[in-house]
Amino acid sequence: MPIEIGQIEAIFRYPVKSMRGEPLESAKLEWHGLDGDRRFAFRRKGERGGCPWLTASKLPDLILFTPQRREDGNGEALPTHVRTPEGEEMPLFGEALAAEVERRYGAPVQMMQLNHGIFDEASISVITSDTVRELGRLAGRSADVRRFRPNIVVRSTRAVPFEEDQWLGGVLTFGDTDDAPAVAVTMRDVRCAMVNLDPDAGSPAPEVLKAVVRANQNNAGIYGVVTRIGRLAVGQTIVLHRQA
Repeated sequence: MPIEIGQIEAIFRYPVKSMRGEPLESAKLEWHGLDGDRRFAFRRKGERGGCPWLTASKLPDLILFTPQRREDGNGEALPTHVRTPEGEEMPLFGEALAAEVERRYGAPVQMMQLNHGIFDEASISVITSDTVRELGRLAGRSADVRRFRPNIVVRSTRAVPFEEDQWLGGVLTFGDTDDAPAVAVTMRDVRCAMVNLDPDAGSPAPEVLKAVVRANQNNAGIYGVVTRIGRLAVGQTIVLHRQA
């Protein structure tokens, strides 16, 4: 039987990989994740490996850059500019922004756009607010969900930390209609040093990742793939459908 597990507490998208996220009241869930999510990233020009993207784990300052969308821009859920930590606004594909990031990183970079998104493991990430609070308690830090960079934050009915692990193999639907958007839960979210970075200062707090390792074998939240598109909204009911 389908099980109602809670409601959507918050929605986030991250237009430029590793830059500051954008909280939303609603968003289109498309086949390649949320509309406008992680469609841009800086490529490290000298990198020939399988992951050429510049992330905040390599340049913590990157998390302090804020994508901006001007009213006269592209008419889509995509940024046109980026605001630097010092407050200067620069065009997304401009030479000035690339030069500023290169100066901080110490090596050449190039802004890239991939219409299907630039994801680490899967196009949708989900975490419960109870998991975030528990990790904050264990780490002795404020429970800031932004450290975990999820797309969907769940206000769980059970209110049990790491409940997400029990959703593996199931399907989450959002809303109460027959054609509600849906995400198949494919894997646990193995965490990296990104969770240590203060979203407002970029300063590291190693105790956060250590808490994830101790409490749940370095896992916090889940990844999923979209199985039915539609619109997500804060407050929507979430139902777990387990596979037979």
